[in-house]
Parts: sequence; structure tokens; C-alpha cells
Amino acid sequence: PGAAAALRRWEQLRRRAATPWARGLLAVVAGLGLFFVVLRVPLRLRDSLAAVTVFLSTLTPKFYFALTVTSSFISGLIFVFEWWHFRKYGTSFIEQVSVSHLRPLIGGAENSPPAPAAFSAAESETSRQNVPECKVWRNPLNLFRGAEYSRYMWVTGKEPLTYYDMNLSAQDHQNFFTCDTDALRPSDTVMQKAWRERNPQARIKAAYQALELNNDCATAYVLLAEEEATTIVDAEKYFKQALKAGEMIYRKSQNCHAQSPQHEAQLRRDTNVLVYVKRRLAMCARKLGRIREAVKMMRDLMKEFPLLSMLNIHENLLEALLELQAYADVQAVLAKYDDISLPKSAAICYTAALLKARAVSERFSPETASKRGLSTAEINAVEAIHRAVEFNPHVPKYLLEMKSLVLPPEHILKRGDSEAVAYAFFHLQHWKRIEGALNLLHCTWEGTFRMIPYPLEKGHLFYPYPSCTETADRELLPTFHEVSVYPQKELPFFIHFTAGLCSFSAMLALLTHQFPELMVIFAKAVSIVS
Repeated sequence: PGAAAALRRWEQLRRRAATPWARGLLAVVAGLGLFFVVLRVPLRLRDSLAAVTVFLSTLTPKFYFALTVTSSFISGLIFVFEWWHFRKYGTSFIEQVSVSHLRPLIGGAENSPPAPAAFSAAESETSRQNVPECKVWRNPLNLFRGAEYSRYMWVTGKEPLTYYDMNLSAQDHQNFFTCDTDALRPSDTVMQKAWRERNPQARIKAAYQALELNNDCATAYVLLAEEEATTIVDAEKYFKQALKAGEMIYRKSQNCHAQSPQHEAQLRRDTNVLVYVKRRLAMCARKLGRIREAVKMMRDLMKEFPLLSMLNIHENLLEALLELQAYADVQAVLAKYDDISLPKSAAICYTAALLKARAVSERFSPETASKRGLSTAEINAVEAIHRAVEFNPHVPKYLLEMKSLVLPPEHILKRGDSEAVAYAFFHLQHWKRIEGALNLLHCTWEGTFRMIPYPLEKGHLFYPYPSCTETADRELLPTFHEVSVYPQKELPFFIHFTAGLCSFSAMLALLTHQFPELMVIFAKAVSIVS
């Protein structure tokens, strides 16, 4: 009842306000108020200006000096913080806060109308096809955690692997080495828990428990080879035991894989274990100097399991063949895998460039080339280098030793700094071995950027360079490594602004200290004029 009465009174007032005489009365009141403001405000402004002038005339030079010094100090602190935030996170803190918090408050975030459903679906499908995803890949040449990564940490005291990288490896191990039938075998059940453990000592202890339950547990030997072995020789011994057990389990799985879907899943798991062990044995042979043996093992593995090309075993083969200086065999591998339908990598692109540079680098001279022009072979070499640099622009600085290398991570981002580190770590020696190759790279690699002035919008031979590489690389690479960023970001406006403000106020403070009387007169003149 009370609410109904209030509504009735509101309706009555609204009807009365809508009458002509009420509107006229409101117009008269508004006119009188406006007339009062127009007459009153100038008087107040004049009084306020006179008061400010009197106040400024009583200020001493010490006040102006303190004011300018304080302003310079505060703006300097803001500038240092902005610079630190930009170097660490790649963005301006003030700009980030403005966009994230202030823009919605002032209505800056505009919601564009949704597109029709059919158009939106087609657009999203096109974007999925045309825009390359920032996918993280397993590093085909990743080091041994116990024999190499841990030794580095013991010597330097620095952790070479990030938590994100190790977590990805744990997920890989669970996908490769476990299946639904593990619950039927106590040793595999223990190993299933071991791959989820975060503590390395707990994983090693679980591997020994699995071997006590089953002396032929191949995945337990794999874990010990990766994490407990402190030398490559010890790791190879564990992998040979894993190979013996893995081959026996693989043959059993082959005989009964057609019986049920669970047996098929077990065969896939056992295949993964066998391929992984054979590959790591080949890598052990490569590291121990038995390169021809390693090449044979890799070739046999690729013939035996041709459908597992996504593991990129050919990149291990390329590196071993380059060590043998078997350049004809390297070219044969490239002819098979450097195909337009297959995903590219820095190893593919830069190895192709190295082979073309090898044909001309020994006699190449920039002075001679500028006079007579480039020959056909030199043009092909330069184009191959430009192609490689467009795919991954971070690699040349490592090959030319303009940036320091770190141990490569266990996962890489194609076209990113992590892939560049992994490639240069293993292939720098092959570039140095070919006389003049690095000189040719040094003279020509920067010319790539003239062909793609806007790499994030349009590419030349590849898709536009992905903008998400910096964030992923910071997660993959250790904190003590300075991540390479492409294209180089321009300094944000607020860094320039705070630097200018700090410099200007510091200059005013210096002038006030040196010429106090003149600066006081100048300040009073400015206040009077304003």
C-alpha cells in the first residue's frame, strides 16, 4: 500500500511538472542561476589569482630548489621502475594499468557487435588454418638430465631447466610410458606413480621398487638412465638393459595386440618405449664418439618405424652426418624432409643454408661481390640464408657469438629463442668447420629484415612471425638467460615521458641552485602570465 501511494504521488508531480506554467518557472530559475554563475565566477577567479600571486611572491629560492629536486627524484624513480618492468615483462606498467583498470572505468572498452554465426565459424576456421599456433615441441636433441643437466647445476649452482619445462617432460613421460593396462602389473603401477613424482630422489627410489617387483621393467631402466646416471657411459648401460627388456615386452605385445583395445594401447606404449630407448642409445653412441654406429642406429630406427616421423629423428641424423662431414648424405636427408608439406625447423632451414654456403663461402669476399655482383651460386646461398633467418631470426646472433649460449631446454618453441639456443648449441661447430661460412652469414643475414619490414603482419616465405614466442620462451629458458625478442619492441611512451620529465626537472633544480634570484623572477613571471 505504501509503495502504491508513493507511485501515485510521483505520477501527480510528473503531470504537474509537464504543464506549461511549470516549465516556464523552471526556465526562469535556470536563467537566474546561470546569470549568477556568469557574474560570480570571474570575481572569484580574480580574487584567487590575486591570492596566488601574493603567495608566490613570498616564496624563497630554497622552496623552488626543493620542489624541483623532489620532482626530479620522484620522476626518476618512476622512470627506473618503468624501465625495469619493460625489461622483465616487455610492457609499460603505467600503460598496462591504464588499459586494464582505468579504460573500463571511463568507458574505453567498446564491445563490437557479434558477427553472424555462419561468418564467425568460417572466419575462425580460416584463422586456424592461416595463423601458426605457438606449439611447444619436444627437443629432439635434449640432453640427459642426470649426466648433463645435473652436472651443470653442480658446477655452476644454476638450475638449467625451468619448472614449466620439467612439467612438460613429466607429461610426455606419462603419455609415452603409461597405458590403461598398467594396473594389471605391479611394477608398471609403481612406475605410473614415479612419472608423477616431482622429487627426483623419489622417482629414482620408485624405479628401484619397480625393478624389485619385475627385473624386466624397461621404463624403470629408462628413468634410471635419464636421472640417476651421472655419466653417458652409465646411462648407456641402463639403456642397454632397457632395450633388452623392451624388445622382449614388445614381441609379447605384438602377438596379442589384436585381442582387445587394451592390448592395442599396451602395444602403442611398448612401441614408444622401444623407439625412445633405441634413439637414446644412438645419442649415447654419438656423444661417446661412435658416430658411424649412431648413424646406423638412427637409419635403422627410421626404417623400422617410418610412421613416427613426428619424433624428428631425422634431426638427430642430420647432426651426426654433419659431424662425419658426409654432406652428400645430409643433402639426401634434406631432400626428403625439407618439403613444403612437412613442418619446418631451424635444423632443416639452417642446414640447407649451410650446404649452399659451403659451395661459395671459401672464396666469398664482400668487396669483390660488391664490384662484380653475385654469382648464381652466391645468390642461391644468400637466398637460403635469408630463408633460414626469416624462419628463425634468433639463430645468427648465437652462431656469430654475439649472444652467449646456455644449455638447451628439453622443449623448444619453433621459430623462438629456445629453438635457436638448441640449434646453435649443437650446430655451431659445424658452421665453424666450413671455412668462410660464418663470414658469409655475417655479411648477409641482416638483409632478411629489409624484405619483411612488418614481420608480425606479413611474411615472405613463411607465415607472419608469431607474436607469442617471447612469453613461451621466457617459460622454457632459465631466468639467468636474456631472452632474444623479435621484432625488437620500441620503448613505450611513458618511459620517454618519465625520462624527459626527470631530465627537465633536474635541469630546473640545477638552474635554481646556480641562479636562485633569476629563477624566482622567472617563476613569478610565469605565474603572472598564466
